[in-house]
Amino acid sequence: MSHNAPICLSDLFFSARFANSLRTLRAFTCKGRKGSARSSQRESYRTRVASFFLFAIWIAVPTQPVCAQVGSSSPPIQYTIALANLSAHKVHITVTLPPGAADRDVQLPVWNALYQVRDFSQYVNWVRAKNHQGGALPIRLLDKSRWRVRGAANGAEVEYEILAMLPGPYGAELNARHAFFNLAEILMYPVDQRSAPVQLHFVDVPPNWQIATPLEKSQSGNFTAQNYDRLVDSPVEISAFEEEDFDDGGAHYRVVVDAERGDYDLRKLVPVVRKIVTAATGWMNDRPFSRYLFLYHFPRDSGGGGMEHAYSTAIEVNAHVLVDNPLAFADVTAHEFFHLWNVKRIRPQSLEPVDYTKENYTSALWFSEGVTNTAQDYILLRAGLLDESRFLQRVAGQIEELEVRPARLAQSVEESSLDAWLEKYQQYWNPERSISYYNKGDLLGVMLDLAMRDASDDRTSLRDLFHWTNRNYAQQGKFFPDSDGVRQAAEAVTHADLESFFAKYVAGTEQIPWDDVFKRVGLHLLRQRETLADLGFSAIRTFGSQPVVTSVRPGTEAERSGLVEGDLILEINNRAASSDFQEKLAQLRPGDTIRLKVQSSGRERTLQWKLGSREEIEFELKDVDNITPQQKAHRAAWLKGESLGGTSP
Repeated sequence: MSHNAPICLSDLFFSARFANSLRTLRAFTCKGRKGSARSSQRESYRTRVASFFLFAIWIAVPTQPVCAQVGSSSPPIQYTIALANLSAHKVHITVTLPPGAADRDVQLPVWNALYQVRDFSQYVNWVRAKNHQGGALPIRLLDKSRWRVRGAANGAEVEYEILAMLPGPYGAELNARHAFFNLAEILMYPVDQRSAPVQLHFVDVPPNWQIATPLEKSQSGNFTAQNYDRLVDSPVEISAFEEEDFDDGGAHYRVVVDAERGDYDLRKLVPVVRKIVTAATGWMNDRPFSRYLFLYHFPRDSGGGGMEHAYSTAIEVNAHVLVDNPLAFADVTAHEFFHLWNVKRIRPQSLEPVDYTKENYTSALWFSEGVTNTAQDYILLRAGLLDESRFLQRVAGQIEELEVRPARLAQSVEESSLDAWLEKYQQYWNPERSISYYNKGDLLGVMLDLAMRDASDDRTSLRDLFHWTNRNYAQQGKFFPDSDGVRQAAEAVTHADLESFFAKYVAGTEQIPWDDVFKRVGLHLLRQRETLADLGFSAIRTFGSQPVVTSVRPGTEAERSGLVEGDLILEINNRAASSDFQEKLAQLRPGDTIRLKVQSSGRERTLQWKLGSREEIEFELKDVDNITPQQKAHRAAWLKGESLGGTSP
């Protein structure tokens, strides 16, 4: 599909990087770092959650045309966004409606970006309407997020004020430093003209600020889009940002950063971005765009997430994480960039079309999100940003994360996908209640890759599956039928029957025989006991919020210190608790003293106690005894993410 293909309806998509989006600190423990180099370097799934922070759940707009409500020749809907009140975080918006029906409904989405109903209308201070001559028109609220304007036959202007104070790549924020807009959170749309062309204009922009967005700019200075859905798939950064650009493979890439200049070096970051771009477009043999925009924020006090768009991505990495773990930047960049295929163009039918007024359900998030994790790691391997040892540590960490959750034998990965809307509830993350479709989906990507290789003697692989779905769905303007579509694609590529695989591990909850899975590449899963620091509590961090204590084990020092369920964790050992809070906890060892600053009911407390110890099973992928040259050859092909035939060059 051409990069300038028409778009009529949008759609949503959940994204949270790995299960990392909302990871519970498992079993009230963290990894100790003493001992061998292996244990100190080991990257468990829990640590990866922190190191590479959490990726949230995101809305995406399809790049294929679908049925339009209004033809492209319709008069444009005009939006004016005024940034006059930076200190109060208030945005003034005017929506100019062309002539139409006498009664016109306008709707503000109830959700976007995260798979959570967030009711953005809660931030609307007031709404009013007038005709083009300035006369007041009646406007009334129909439900929590929809208004009806009367007397609008000759057109109307709907004005409102909305607070923009939600930081992060899936938020909307206006302050003295910058403006960042995930536009669906602040822009209403006319219900009867959602597919009409749109124009966007910004006023009261500070003189030293620039505007970065993937939207086209007209000669008049307005930004334009084919329709509302394309508009809200285009993030906007307005600030005194720093920028570099480069060309690769016939496309032009912009890298825009808004952060404290001393917290990053753009000259070092851009080569990493370029390696990822080259590796990903090479792995896919495709580049469905001519321009692409990377937007980065590196805040000091929070941060961790990314949101994909058809022609751009918005990414946030905590400044301290960026310093301590530079791979975090590469990790989320590769993940979000690969989403321009998997989810933005290779899309499950169940996500079509988006409904901005209520939840959209799909059972295919394990593929759209989890297998994107798999592809991301192959891209990092291909780019030289990840080596075999660390890759295998990641896979072992993913296995560990799944194996310690009893819910793996009760909740299928398809059910986990459908339950995405429950992820804002702490209880849902109980290990006996749920698994993560990011986590198991990532593992299923590895398993499916190896199963396809085994069925075809390495002539086909996961890479070929993506090529096939890209050709037969994305480039044809079609959507795949959820898990059945993935199975059908894999079978079409391998000419093998994979129904049992999908029945057992995708629709079902059978225990995965790990040694059988990795036998082809000469690996087996080693389980060994290790001594861990016993924290006495568990915590999660959801979608850019502060970590919150989900449970405190009775009789522990944590309980005796006064820690209670629901406490927000502000600091860990005098350092801010942000996206890397689990990594901070994972560095603690038995006998260490932990110092937490927490908050509840608006009151801050500082708690301190000495950590005990407990034993736990650690997972590691190791070479099988007497590994054969053939197994080594199979592993080499696997680690390159390539096959010996199929569509790979």
